Amino acid sequence: MGFHTRHLLVNGSEIETDSEGYIKNLDEWSEDYAIALARQEELELTQEHWDVIRYLREYYHEHSVQAQVRNMIKHFSEAWGKERGNNHYLHAIFPKGGPQKQGNRMAGLLRTKGEH
Repeated sequence: MGFHTRHLLVNGSEIETDSEGYIKNLDEWSEDYAIALARQEELELTQEHWDVIRYLREYYHEHSVQAQVRNMIKHFSEAWGKERGNNHYLHAIFPKGGPQKQGNRMAGLLRTKGEH
């Protein structure tokens, strides 16, 4: 469908991704994958990034679908307070597509439906 395959080198192994860096095989995800992808995307992962990545992975595991931004905002405004748990801040820490795109890529989740 117009998406070509790329590879991300993780600890000497090539992990297959689509053209935008979404992992093709969810079982190949690891924290090292997230670190390698973050390096490629010039993003330094902080504790907040890891909090979002773990939330996204847990949400997907529980619901079999990616978390919507409103669910993330509700969760992180309770966890971090309204100053940081808002849409603007989540997009600021994931500048390449926000938590739903860049966050899902880091979390080793598939492209969300309807995403271009």
